Amino acid sequence: EPEEKKIALELLETEQAYVRRLHLLDQVFYTELMKEAKTRKMVPEEVVKMIFSNISSIYQFHAKFFLPELQERMEDWSCNPRIGDVIQKLAPFLKMYGEYVKNFDKALELLTAWSERSPPFQELISDIQKREVCANLTLQHHMLEPVQRIPRYELLLQEYVRKLPPTSPDREGAEKALEMIFMVAKHSNAAIAEMERLQNLWVVYERLGLEDDIVDPSNELIKEGPVQKISTRNNSTSEKYLFLFNNMLLYCVPKVIQVGAEFQVHLRIDVDGMKVRVLKDSQLPHTFLVSGKQRTLELQAR
Repeated sequence: EPEEKKIALELLETEQAYVRRLHLLDQVFYTELMKEAKTRKMVPEEVVKMIFSNISSIYQFHAKFFLPELQERMEDWSCNPRIGDVIQKLAPFLKMYGEYVKNFDKALELLTAWSERSPPFQELISDIQKREVCANLTLQHHMLEPVQRIPRYELLLQEYVRKLPPTSPDREGAEKALEMIFMVAKHSNAAIAEMERLQNLWVVYERLGLEDDIVDPSNELIKEGPVQKISTRNNSTSEKYLFLFNNMLLYCVPKVIQVGAEFQVHLRIDVDGMKVRVLKDSQLPHTFLVSGKQRTLELQAR
């Protein structure tokens, strides 16, 4: 067997195993848990949907489209020894993994929380896990499989391209397919990074009391931390807190009673036109002036 055919067969075999795993997730776990949620109300339907995200679409796509195409091609290998074109057709659909991957951590959190909260829910999961089809593995383990699938395609395809003879009719198609898979993997990672950024940003907005003119999803938090405000008038300092975003500096006062917000925004200085100058003061080390269109502050860092 030529090396490239062995890799193409490995792709087919892993795809068959993967479709079985997706069948287990969608047609067994999801379907049975959903049925119980509807009839016995042991867990809200919404929670089951959130745990499994868009697994049904992923399963349908692989079982009804990608696997049959791959099987057909491998049966026909002697006349048409290539898989690049099949993978090129597949690649755009893999973007739907972005949603599953982005939701993955939240799904595991929900699974843990509801297993503790609802013994019948936990019991049903345990019962399914005991079946032969689960191969002694937990639901969490099976749920990880789609997260690892795209990197697996990437590795197999890299190997396939490496083993192709220079004159192979699949050279151009396979290289193009690899590039497309690479872009999808990047898309999936970018979706996770963006999700994390928005989550962190939201936590910061909550600490600031969700003020309307500050909450903006396009902002980026650069740095935050405590400072002392120096008052030259009565020669005293007081504890303040700064949040530096890409477009504004928020000068805040920590709230004594932290109900809801942790800080109160006292002043907002636009980064546009803002200047920072270090002060050389032997009595007060680490002091600096921040001057913006709105106001000038004399501050001391730790």
